[in-house]
Amino acid sequence: MSQPGMLKSFTFVFIQFAALGLIALTGPLFPDNILLLLVELLGLGIGVWAVLTMGLGKFNITPDPLSTSRLVTRGPYSLIRHPMYLALLLVTLPLVVSDFSWVRLAIWLVLLVDLLIKLNYEEGLLAARLQGYSEYKQKSYRLLPFIY
Repeated sequence: MSQPGMLKSFTFVFIQFAALGLIALTGPLFPDNILLLLVELLGLGIGVWAVLTMGLGKFNITPDPLSTSRLVTRGPYSLIRHPMYLALLLVTLPLVVSDFSWVRLAIWLVLLVDLLIKLNYEEGLLAARLQGYSEYKQKSYRLLPFIY
């Protein structure tokens, strides 16, 4: 990978982890509202399901496909192409709502924008690297089933 591509990929990951860390450090890790807790647990479940479906060690923290990457279209990937990103958003949004501040909302919005830009960048890399990815894009949603 080229130097500018590596820098871009690591920038996405840095922003993602900085936002996650700031959300975790500025409030409780579990909402006190049962509905918000259920959304957080749903996000956690989707994340675990995505990792198990993809296979431990078969995914990359950066948006760059591994040399061993294969197209996965089962499990949560049968509906959405980025279930791990959805999981991060579902886990963190209840934390922001539960212990709301404008700063925490701004941090969550930075995370959202980062993940949206990152997934667009990642999709370009995946389409270039994985046979069948363009067809898969036509049959699945990016992040939210039946919406986006």
